Amino acid sequence: MNSFVRKTLVVQLQTRGTGRCSVLAHLTYDADDPFAVTAVFAHDGRVLARWRLDRQLLADGLDGPAGVGDVRLEPVTTGMWRELRLEFLGDVRPDGGRHRAAVYAWAPAVAAFLRETRKVVAPGREEVRMDDVLAEILAAG
Repeated sequence: MNSFVRKTLVVQLQTRGTGRCSVLAHLTYDADDPFAVTAVFAHDGRVLARWRLDRQLLADGLDGPAGVGDVRLEPVTTGMWRELRLEFLGDVRPDGGRHRAAVYAWAPAVAAFLRETRKVVAPGREEVRMDDVLAEILAAG
């Protein structure tokens, strides 16, 4: 069985004072890191940002507001169009505020990606090999 799930979505990026622009979101799930989804946002072959997200947080965000801190999600409906709004808070700006960006993804595509991840590792069946984690920490010094 394949232990990876990969999906590329066209999403809409919106930053402070701008309209939306299309970028790619490369979503990856790896059974070796069963709680996480990696999202790499790219435009014109350049990586704009890379985030590791909690898989359950993504699922929760499809149903209602979820997340605190640097990542917040919520479903948004405009007419028949259902989106997942992902808000990312970045570093502190010189004026004391924080950089922030919102990404709008088509909710059914995110839901389909999550269904595929559940075929690889079902919720509640995630395992973390603590010996491997400790060995990695000790090796890093």
